Amino acid sequence: MFIPIGDDNTDSTRRPLVNLLLVAANVLVFVFLQGLGGNLRFTYAFSAVPQEIVTGRDAVTPAQVAEDPLTGSQFELPGLQPTPVSVYLTLLTSMFMHGGIAHILGNMLYLWIFGDNIENRLGHARYLLFYLVTGVLASLAHVFATVGLGGDPMVPSLGASGAISGVLGAYLVLFPHRRVRVLMFRTITEVPAIMALGLWFLFQVISGAGMLGGGAQRGGVAYAAHVGGFLAGLILIKFFALGAGARPRVA
Repeated sequence: MFIPIGDDNTDSTRRPLVNLLLVAANVLVFVFLQGLGGNLRFTYAFSAVPQEIVTGRDAVTPAQVAEDPLTGSQFELPGLQPTPVSVYLTLLTSMFMHGGIAHILGNMLYLWIFGDNIENRLGHARYLLFYLVTGVLASLAHVFATVGLGGDPMVPSLGASGAISGVLGAYLVLFPHRRVRVLMFRTITEVPAIMALGLWFLFQVISGAGMLGGGAQRGGVAYAAHVGGFLAGLILIKFFALGAGARPRVA
């Protein structure tokens, strides 16, 4: 596979203020509220739990004692915590939390590279609304896939991946031929967005196909959210872009 490291922003006329704020919000939540991933009680209180979304009722489960397979030491793993807000709001709060450093770094890299172009086209307010809407739809896709395909509805989900997938779907529609710089086999090269994002989506579909064999979540990755968010971005971007356009450059 390859890792995107940049794209063409020569036509940018807006400062990506909302995109910067989204990156900052994700980082601040992860560092100060999630304690770099160590505050599991906060994480399990505000993650999206499919069972809660389907029933509308908060679910609280007891703590479990787990064992480190390397050291043999035991530790307490908190269960699902009481959610102090409506469980439906976790569809939003879960979008700003992450499961680990690698998780947030990967998500923020994609958001940093591709989000500014969408904000430049839509404008600040429309971009924020688009981001949140596609993120919620991605979370709902994960919920329905979990319940419909026999996954464990008590496993919480979190991360900005669904909303960012929506951004990627929008990027593919609006900028299919834009050059994207990628790191491929230790070599930096440029490929059109339709290739970079098309391959990314294909990987999500292939990886997510495993859910048909026993669960909507595999390997800790909610692929249904990725696919659902991407499709939502593909479908909705034309609607959000109606009447929108980048501001003309001022000499």
